[in-house]
Amino acid sequence: MEILTIDTKPIEGQKPGTSGLRKKTRTFMEPHYLENFVESIWTGIGGVTSKTLVLGGDGRYFSPEAAQVILRMAAASGARRVIVGQNALLSTPAASNLIRTRATDGGIILSASHNPGGIDEDFGVKFNNSNGGPAAEDVTGRIFEATKSIASYKIAETQNVDLSQPGEYAMGDMVVEVVDPVEAYAQLMEKLFDFDAIRRLISGGFTMRFDAMHAVTGPYAKAILEGRLGAAPGSVLNAEPKPDFGGGHPDPNPIWAKELMAAMNGDTPPDFGAASDGDGDRNMIMGPGLYVTPSDSLAVLAANAHLAPAYAKGLAGVARSMPTSRALDAVAARKGIDCYETPTGWKFFGNLLDDGRITLCGEESAGTGSDHVREKDGLWAVLLWLNILAETGKGVVELVHDHWAEYGRNFYTRHDFEGVDADRATEMFDDLRGRLDSLAGQEFCGRIVERADEFSYEDPVDGSVARQQGLRVMFAGGGRVVYRLSGTGTVGATLRVYLEDVSEDATAQDRDAQEALSDMARAAEEIARIEHYTGRTEPDVRA
Repeated sequence: MEILTIDTKPIEGQKPGTSGLRKKTRTFMEPHYLENFVESIWTGIGGVTSKTLVLGGDGRYFSPEAAQVILRMAAASGARRVIVGQNALLSTPAASNLIRTRATDGGIILSASHNPGGIDEDFGVKFNNSNGGPAAEDVTGRIFEATKSIASYKIAETQNVDLSQPGEYAMGDMVVEVVDPVEAYAQLMEKLFDFDAIRRLISGGFTMRFDAMHAVTGPYAKAILEGRLGAAPGSVLNAEPKPDFGGGHPDPNPIWAKELMAAMNGDTPPDFGAASDGDGDRNMIMGPGLYVTPSDSLAVLAANAHLAPAYAKGLAGVARSMPTSRALDAVAARKGIDCYETPTGWKFFGNLLDDGRITLCGEESAGTGSDHVREKDGLWAVLLWLNILAETGKGVVELVHDHWAEYGRNFYTRHDFEGVDADRATEMFDDLRGRLDSLAGQEFCGRIVERADEFSYEDPVDGSVARQQGLRVMFAGGGRVVYRLSGTGTVGATLRVYLEDVSEDATAQDRDAQEALSDMARAAEEIARIEHYTGRTEPDVRA
């Protein structure tokens, strides 16, 4: 094996976001692009000499080739061992679990999460810390600084490693350990949940559908739901991971999970429906004719988590991202536990989890998790739901309606305006930011503004401060509008508008959320002048 030193120069635009670096696949395939970023990761984490890393991803287009490049670069830079998922596959929560259980120095995950895959679609690379969670801002900051000054990178000239079979392989002095991507994760799930109770539920005639969306959770769901828990063959739809996700968009919401939506709203729907995304960290939950919003799902899980063995002693606390509905707050208040409000991005939950302040956490963008890993975990959420259904004997619809009756209902939705002109979106935010102090007392569409601000967060563990995390407008009576610009896309900007209203009227529980929030949507448009700045009159996605 020969170690090559390749001259290079900085490439603009390699600033990692909350979930690593995401760009078009063809961009990552350009000469030096992937290598520059990986070498910058090595620099940002203080090198990889004698370190052990985890490597895997969601199997999207270019993943096998990228994995081989990263292995050769790790070997050239002196890494001791790299643990790789078979065929370079690892769901994001499974990677987090391996990082933690094998006590590694971190890991690289090849994914662009819920973004489409393919040569003309999206690719991503992110580094996770030794706690299994996404790299903290100081680490991503060092990585970005390294991308701006890189002059060369090291790579081994050697044959590719066969990643199709588990085992240990030598790449120079480095060991490449290929592992079953499912086994360790499935063992963890069996420790957390009462699989016997779930088996009894399923054997009693309970039916389900899980849409893996041709993404990474297919093998996990087949092995656990159909294999270990006894769900009928075919309960897992679209189970084969494909480089382009079967031409679909692996985002578990009513817009993209059309096959599941059709089944759950059909004449003879299954008792339970669920879906997960590209890398397995997001989830969607459904009952017959009922889509459970991620915010409601988080609240229901928090209220009933004690029914699963891992959480039988109760929750230390809970946390939600700021844009997530405040349904979780009502549960925390009733249980007498702390509820933390953090910026968007799973890394902000990491300190709270590591410090033992919280047990469950989640965000409105279909992410839910607990202290078992340091990532959101789609299949974990599905299994917790199944455990709760098994213990209560209730169906999804009954459980959710009972929850609303006890805690009230937070009508909630997110409107996404995708691919908007980034400059115009920034102008809109600058304009609204300048008017926040003057909004209190004004009336919009029959609603009186109580206060408005820009959300900032001081981490209670390390004292770090995150500013400019979203613009909030709060109305008398509990209504709320939140505006954010998202960095998860690769083209233009995504304007996210979050609408929320609160009702304790039992007769209103069955109202359609979009209908219930129609006046809030009009108020959101009037306050921010969305059409004026973006040219859009309707969102691309209502989630």
